[in-house]
Order: sequence, then C-alpha cells, then structure tokens
Amino acid sequence: MILQKLRHEIANFFPGYFAFVMATGIVSIASSLLGFAALAWPLLYINLVAYVLLWAITLARVVLYWPQVWADLTDHSRGPGFFTLVAGTCVLGNQLLIVADLPQIARGLWILGLCLWLPIMYTFFAAITVRAEKPPLEQGVNGAWLLAIVSTQSLSVLGILIAPQWGAGHDLLVFSVLCLYLLGCMLYLLIITLIFYRFTFFVFAPTTLSAPYWINMGAVAITTLAGTTLILNADSLPLLQELVPFLKGFTLFFWSTASWWIPLLVILGIWRHRIWHFPLVYDPQYWGMVFPLGMYTASTIRLAHALELPGLLIIPSVSIYIALLAWFATFIGLLLHLTLGRYQAGK
Repeated sequence: MILQKLRHEIANFFPGYFAFVMATGIVSIASSLLGFAALAWPLLYINLVAYVLLWAITLARVVLYWPQVWADLTDHSRGPGFFTLVAGTCVLGNQLLIVADLPQIARGLWILGLCLWLPIMYTFFAAITVRAEKPPLEQGVNGAWLLAIVSTQSLSVLGILIAPQWGAGHDLLVFSVLCLYLLGCMLYLLIITLIFYRFTFFVFAPTTLSAPYWINMGAVAITTLAGTTLILNADSLPLLQELVPFLKGFTLFFWSTASWWIPLLVILGIWRHRIWHFPLVYDPQYWGMVFPLGMYTASTIRLAHALELPGLLIIPSVSIYIALLAWFATFIGLLLHLTLGRYQAGK
C-alpha cells in the first residue's frame, strides 16, 4: 500500500515544486544581505537537502513515468512549472555564492541551469505553438507562464556574479547575460499583456485566482535584481558602462511595476479568502507566492545601492519580516501536509 502510494505521488509529482528552492534561497539571500546570518545559514542547509530530494524525485519520474513528464512539459498549464528547475538551480547558486562564498559550486550550478533552460524553454514554447488542439486564453494562460522570465533572469543574475571566474571568456559571458536580461524584459512585456487582458476581460472565480499570480510581481522583482546586478558590475565591460543610464531607467521602471502589483494582489487575495471564504490550505503553488516576497526584498536592497538611494532600504527592513513569516507559514503547512498524508496512508 505504501509503495503504491509512493509510485502514485511520483507519477503525479507537481513539476513546479522547485519553487520551494527558489523561495527558500531568496529569503536566505535577503536575510544575509540584511545581516541576519543566523537565519540565512539554516535556510541554506534546508535548501540543499530539498534540492537533492526534489532532483531524486524528478529523475525517478523521468525514468519511470516519461510519458507523463512529456505530457506535463507540453501542457499549457503544467508546462511552465518546469522553469522552476532552472530558477531553483540558479537561486541556489546565488545562495551558495552570497551566503557561503562558494563560487566554484555556483559556477557549476549556472552551467546546469543553462543546460536546463535551453531544452525547457524551446520545448515548451515550440510544443504549445504546434499542437493541434489548444485551450482558450482564459484556461491556457496563468501567472505560472511568467516563470519563463524568472528562469531567464535567474541565469542573468548568477551569470554576472560568476563572470570573474571565466578568464578569457569573461567579456562574452557578460555580454550573454546582458542579452538574457533584455530577453527576460521582452518576454515579461509579452506575457504580462496576455495575463492582464485575462484579468480584466474574463470572469475570475476564486478557484482561478491561485498563488502563481504572485509571479506577476516576482517576475519584475527578479528583473529588477538582474538590472541592478548589471549596474553594480558595470565596470566589468565597457559596453555595460555605456548602458548604465539606460539600465537605471529600465530597472526603475520594472521595480515600480513590481511595487504596483503588490497592493492589487493583496486586495485580490482578500477577495478570494475573506469575501468568498476560499479555504487557505497548503498547496505547493504557495511557494510561488513566497518567492516574490523574498525577491522584492532582495531586489529593493540592490536597487537602493545601485541608485544610491539609501532611503529605499526602509522597505526591505519591513518586507523581510513579511517574507520570513510567509516562508515559515508555508513550511509549517508543508510539514503538516506530509505528516497528515503519511498518517492517512497508513490507516
């Protein structure tokens, strides 16, 4: 019975579960940037364990249930979840670099992230383009699509930080991560237009407004982080130095957009849970809400440094506690889910 339950769980494993690594990693990084090392290190240890376990489950699923994996990857709704493999890998690389100062491992994770990004990005978008039967817009597009931007910008952020290790390939790497940053910006403008159109012209039920819509904010928050990282490392390439004024304006544009999303998403959350009384129970997609909160905190810290606006630091000094509270609440929900699930399976 237990073995059958385990096989069922692996076969139907949520492809976006690496959002746990993304959320844990960025909350740890934000804590480290604010001097909370006592929080950053335990989160790093938890993330390392989670990353290994999630990869073990994912590889088992690929080997044992490849048709299901392929069906998920080429599905409009579940396919975007695979981008969390890329983002989780790169966020963990950033975490190991910033918290633990392990640049060589971070470099290896960036290479792995790139090797994952290429097939996932082109397989997903090619498959949904050529498939004969497609869902209507209101069913096919959701906030999880923005994970394509998150994965792209995560490569940009980690890439610029590990560039000093690349010797003769340094300039080419910096140019490449600059292109990745601009690609992420383009993809956000394209996809968010479809999502905003869905928001405003299609009926929204409480069940429809799920946690991945917080990626509306998270995608621009990580774009802000990518932009500020390029600005802070502009002396690494003459081309970057010439683009600093453009990067500052574009980065501030995306940070402003991220800030605008937060009140609207909070209002919609209240509408969902308080007015419609939608039950607040654990769902792995809630990690897609924790991640944007941590990312907004980290990106605002970097923005304050990049634009030399120390007054902005008051925002992360408050938002870090919100991100930590969201992480702990979701983590407790995960533990209860696993405990109750095991108890019910044994009955």
